[in-house]
Amino acid sequence: MQLFIMRHGHASPYGLSDDERELTEQGKLEVLSMAKYLQGKNVCFDQVLVSPFKRAQQTAKILANTSERSFPIKTVDFITPSGSPSNVHDYIDGLTLGTQGEKINQLLIVSHMPLVSYLVAELTGGLQSPIFQTAGIAEIIYDVKLMTGQLTSLISPGGHVS
Repeated sequence: MQLFIMRHGHASPYGLSDDERELTEQGKLEVLSMAKYLQGKNVCFDQVLVSPFKRAQQTAKILANTSERSFPIKTVDFITPSGSPSNVHDYIDGLTLGTQGEKINQLLIVSHMPLVSYLVAELTGGLQSPIFQTAGIAEIIYDVKLMTGQLTSLISPGGHVS
């Protein structure tokens, strides 16, 4: 399975609370840039999991509105900045076991630092814990049977690839 982990676009430092912070114009442009990158890879998500925080919701909405193909978006309340990487890992494993009968080949998670960084480490056996730029996307080839993966790329809106 291809697993994509994305940090939301640049957000305003101001808001009523952390969960209400919105994307800035720069953040929206960053997400649009990454949407084009994903289109160039011909990605067709079977499922998108997104944090309930406003900036992550806005990021997912921009991706959906610019995609040539529709995909289901599901808000998951525990993929917030302080979320548990092991809980997310367990959730992914439960989701990919196909208990609902559908097979997931490409999955996107839209969340926040530091969770996205810790999640990459969790899913790759602790070998890598990258720092994500805003709207950065890590791609992991995930072995559903072994419940572990390998980080294959990390790209940011400026085209920086790790």
